[in-house]
Amino acid sequence: MIPTSKPKLNTHPWCIVRQLPNMQRLVVARLHRRGDAEGYMQILRRLLPAAKHAIVFDTTGAEKLPEVRSANCERML
Repeated sequence: MIPTSKPKLNTHPWCIVRQLPNMQRLVVARLHRRGDAEGYMQILRRLLPAAKHAIVFDTTGAEKLPEVRSANCERML
């Protein structure tokens, strides 16, 4: 059976954001659970100790940011 309903927009509400100069930010990853985001942050701290990252809960929805994540996430890691 083919599903006809639209997918939920914000299925990955927890984001890891890299803080850049001049108040800019870059979404590094989107995750389902905060615990997953904290584990990912531990890995980022080991790989990029000089970079500043933050965990945020995105209530606006994921429809605006997928191109940022797909273009830059692979380059970050």
